[in-house]
Amino acid sequence: MSPAGVPINVAVVVTRFIAGAGGVALRGALALESDRFHTTVIAAEGGNLLEDAATGGLSVIPLRHMRPDIAPRADLAVLREVSEHLEAGRYDVVHTHSAKAGMVGRVAARWNRVPLIVHTFHGFPFHAYQSRARRSSYIAIERWLGRITDRFLAVGAAVAADAVRLGIAPPERIRTIGSAVDPVEPRTASSRAEARRLLGVPQDARVAGTVGRLDFQKAPLDTVKAFALLDRDVHFVWVGGGPMLGEVRREVEGRGLQERFHLIGERRDVAQLLPGIDVFAMASLYEGLPCSVVEAMMCGVPVVATAVNAVPEVVVPGRTGLLVAPRRPRDLAAAIGHLLDNPDRAGALAAAARSNLGDRFDVDVLAHDLRETYLSALGSRDRSAAAATTQLAQTA
Repeated sequence: MSPAGVPINVAVVVTRFIAGAGGVALRGALALESDRFHTTVIAAEGGNLLEDAATGGLSVIPLRHMRPDIAPRADLAVLREVSEHLEAGRYDVVHTHSAKAGMVGRVAARWNRVPLIVHTFHGFPFHAYQSRARRSSYIAIERWLGRITDRFLAVGAAVAADAVRLGIAPPERIRTIGSAVDPVEPRTASSRAEARRLLGVPQDARVAGTVGRLDFQKAPLDTVKAFALLDRDVHFVWVGGGPMLGEVRREVEGRGLQERFHLIGERRDVAQLLPGIDVFAMASLYEGLPCSVVEAMMCGVPVVATAVNAVPEVVVPGRTGLLVAPRRPRDLAAAIGHLLDNPDRAGALAAAARSNLGDRFDVDVLAHDLRETYLSALGSRDRSAAAATTQLAQTA
């Protein structure tokens, strides 16, 4: 641990410093007191939040070799790259987020004998849609990484429970945290009208929508199939880009939906766009606890989501939203249509959802959790070292 009066030196290692895991990591790091903690962000080049981190006073180190996919040559290169940065920085804490950074960062931290290694589970690299061999391999890797990790944080209770159940994290070293989100104002008639203008959808249309990457996890093709079953006066907006953009666009055009299914692309003004949506719909196959759902609830937008991982902790069926099974576009369409056709019930669910969030997702709560985790773990190490020194002196 750093000497008294010297800030604790923290390295936050993230695969891609973008919305999602990167956003939670950024908000947590910025909320910590700068006189007690000095934080450096280490992440792949090009993340759209790197500039925000630098503007907020955090040190930033871009990684040339970091890739989210499995690439043995690049992975070895980024392991050496991260290890060199950790050796030069002499960090007290290495805190990793996401699967690839979680592996590379923790191994590099162990090599450099960093006093405290912390990892946040935003979800897992394994899921039910992988082959049994791949899933088993990923679980085995996470178990091994767990043995070199001092503390674990998880964005939802279900995520933490899975980590304990699968033998990845011991129960006494894991805690559930809130995925801190930036405050979102409740929507009003004027904010709704402005959002419709920004989205480019008719003011009088019924609009469903979502925020997320266009990738396998988010099941965008299921969303298109569900939308095709809705009434012809409904529009859908997808805010976000990703590797499946071309495939989704072809599906939309092939079904003749391009006039009503709007692919908005990456946006930095999501909080200003959410009021234009009447029903937020998430078709994900697996998740941790997505910030976009929380943001929609804060805005007062009713939510339909798939019943996966920690999502039911905030989307409580029939109380704060509607849940459907993944990979069932017809059920997703029926739930969206129900809320669009019943605005009174949709409004009641949205109001209950906003109230139910409480302060769980406030950035100050995340800052408290991080501060307590770092200080208590470092304090435990100091006490253990002191006890070992005393025992050695007594036996000398």
